[in-house]
Amino acid sequence: MIREATTADRDVVWSILEPVFRAGDTYAVDPDISREDALSYWFGPERRVFVYDDGDILGTYYIVRNQKGGGSHVCNCGYVTADAARGKGIARAMLAHSLEIAPQLGFRAMQYNFVLESNKRAVETWLRAGFETVGRLPGAFAHPTQGDIDALVMYRRL
Repeated sequence: MIREATTADRDVVWSILEPVFRAGDTYAVDPDISREDALSYWFGPERRVFVYDDGDILGTYYIVRNQKGGGSHVCNCGYVTADAARGKGIARAMLAHSLEIAPQLGFRAMQYNFVLESNKRAVETWLRAGFETVGRLPGAFAHPTQGDIDALVMYRRL
């Protein structure tokens, strides 16, 4: 059900990303980002993008090396699930897929650089999958309704 995204998927991927980016409460992305800029970000250089497709595309994620040089063995991912599919295991399935494919791509660890503490569902999902919170950035995110909140750095060896 998870496959590599194609150019034909861009409209559907945008329809999944847009409400999340516009809400401004889970990603450190300008809520007014244009469609073109959002897709350039998501499908950015060196990123491999996947979609959860069971006949309808219900989620998308990317995987990319987190740093160059000596840090290039650590990857980073971003995941977004369609509003209508939240709570149905789509994010967990994409996480499982990313954990499976990362070593095949040569990665030995996965790091999430900026997980908002208010995103309880994501934090709990990552913790259950064996990630550790290895850092806390106090007040690093200006949440639209909660004010300045902490961002977490989460890490897992593969």
